[in-house]
Amino acid sequence: MSSESGKGTRTDDGGATRAEYCVIACAETWRDAGEILASPMGPIPSVGARLARLTFSPDLLLTDGEALIVRPDGTVEGWLPYRAHLELVTGGRRHVMMGASQLDRFGNQNISCIGDWARPTRQLLGVRGAPVNTLNNPTSYWIPRHSRRVFVEKVDLVCGVGYDRAAGARHHRLARVVTDLGVLDFATPDHAMRLVSVHPGVSVEQVREATGFDLVVPDRVPYTREPTAAELRLIREVIDPDGIRAREVAG
Repeated sequence: MSSESGKGTRTDDGGATRAEYCVIACAETWRDAGEILASPMGPIPSVGARLARLTFSPDLLLTDGEALIVRPDGTVEGWLPYRAHLELVTGGRRHVMMGASQLDRFGNQNISCIGDWARPTRQLLGVRGAPVNTLNNPTSYWIPRHSRRVFVEKVDLVCGVGYDRAAGARHHRLARVVTDLGVLDFATPDHAMRLVSVHPGVSVEQVREATGFDLVVPDRVPYTREPTAAELRLIREVIDPDGIRAREVAG
């Protein structure tokens, strides 16, 4: 399916919203993942991880972010002491979906500061666990506002490690980048970022204009897959009945 035209936030039949397409794209990050720990950061990735667990990734482990493994409804499934959590993190058995203040073509991520590190114009979160995350277990990114401020030619400070800096890292793998406009990955010969799909209502040109470097764009770019009726019911009635997903992505 070509995606070179069209605007809006819903499918042609008035079905899923843009936010729900983002949920589906995030959930697909953990498809058939097996028994690994999902670490989604943000409302839409969290809804996506829970949807994956309830559908096509039943062995996925979910955590409350502290010391417990939980079911999609929040009930306790097991104990996850910090030492066990670290074993999963450093042994390639976790797939984290983080955010990024800046992201370049090879997946280098910045969440620390804007401008020179010694005298930044803006202080952000700090490096935190990004190097360990990216070098030791699969990593994806969620960007709720796809723009040239985020997708930059060169990040101001490398926090999460991209493909051009990860030589020899055994478990380094950048799987997907999901944004409010579409889905991207690094499945190219030199691991440069590639456009995989656009959400309905988004054109390829819109994605190009919102990206501060030259994306790899295939001749034909499909739309992000549509949620099934069963998935929409789970999203709207079971996982996120309060519609928190719409606070991150309008529509």
